[in-house]
Amino acid sequence: MIERLNERVTFQHNEVTVDQFGNHRKEWVDYFTCSTYASTFQKDESPDVVTTDQRGITFQCRYCSELAPVTSSEYRAKFHDEIYNIDAVDPMNYQRKMLHFKCTKVER
Repeated sequence: MIERLNERVTFQHNEVTVDQFGNHRKEWVDYFTCSTYASTFQKDESPDVVTTDQRGITFQCRYCSELAPVTSSEYRAKFHDEIYNIDAVDPMNYQRKMLHFKCTKVER
């Protein structure tokens, strides 16, 4: 199983930062980078051609204390210079071996 984790994904956290003038802004800050197994899937079943907008991606990462607090509301993933919103986090039967992140691509 470990040989499948051949890609790198960076999880970003939405934090409040203060600039040099004292303005408070919400920004995405790099939180943690780890190895992952990434696979794409078709979100909507249709007989037509599948476009990139209809595709989602899943990341399977080894469980660690840094990834345990990752939620869909405060975190997102950066993979191959693309941004993905986390739709769901699956702890894989609470065995503390793998975490499964179901994501969709963010349009820029």
